[in-house]
Amino acid sequence: MGTLQDINRENLPKHLAIIMDGNGRWAKERGRLRVFGHENGVRTVRNTVEDCVKIGIQFLTLYTFSTENWKRPKLEVDTLMKLLVSSLKKELRTFKENNVRLNTIGDIGSLPKKAQQELLEVMQKTDHHTGMTLTLALSYGAREELKNAVQRISTKVKNNIISPENIDETIINSHLYTHDLPDVDLLIRTSGEHRISNFLLWQIAYAELYFIDVFWPDFSEKHLVEAIRNYQNRERRFGKTSEQLN
Repeated sequence: MGTLQDINRENLPKHLAIIMDGNGRWAKERGRLRVFGHENGVRTVRNTVEDCVKIGIQFLTLYTFSTENWKRPKLEVDTLMKLLVSSLKKELRTFKENNVRLNTIGDIGSLPKKAQQELLEVMQKTDHHTGMTLTLALSYGAREELKNAVQRISTKVKNNIISPENIDETIINSHLYTHDLPDVDLLIRTSGEHRISNFLLWQIAYAELYFIDVFWPDFSEKHLVEAIRNYQNRERRFGKTSEQLN
């Protein structure tokens, strides 16, 4: 499968997004509670962040907790929120050592106050970092994001701030959670599922999709390398023909 050294640094995805799926099933296979899978998934997050820094990825976005995840059993949700807080505290050192800037998207106001405070604190402490931007999608749903954008743009149209005929992709982009992030180049989903699950629907319009039959806690450097090398072997035409690109 190769190592990090085998990746062509001249053809990297600028923005890599990952749907980290399979923690619960990984734990179930071992006769453990789902929480055990989430705890081990944190280790994979740390390793993946460090690997992406070494590779030279500029933007990494992780689907951490969706708007639909609030429907899960209360014990699991409560544990996930506590795990988020404890992980942020522990990983601040990792962020500092790797010059990583923490960012977040989603309905952050719906998170417990403790989680909100910890997020804000770590984001403030890493705001001056100039390396990779790590974005955690928390209480995030793409349809909710698009709905909010439409509502905000509609209000501006109503107040004569924006003319309807001037609404274009740039204006829409500027009203999304990801307004300061580039479009996604490569989207990876673990666990063997072939779904987008309401994640960055607008931003992945021309992304390369890569699905791997490995649960998130088992996702490793070799799998990341395989995904990126697969990406580098694809022809990204953006609606054009191969002849036009050449």
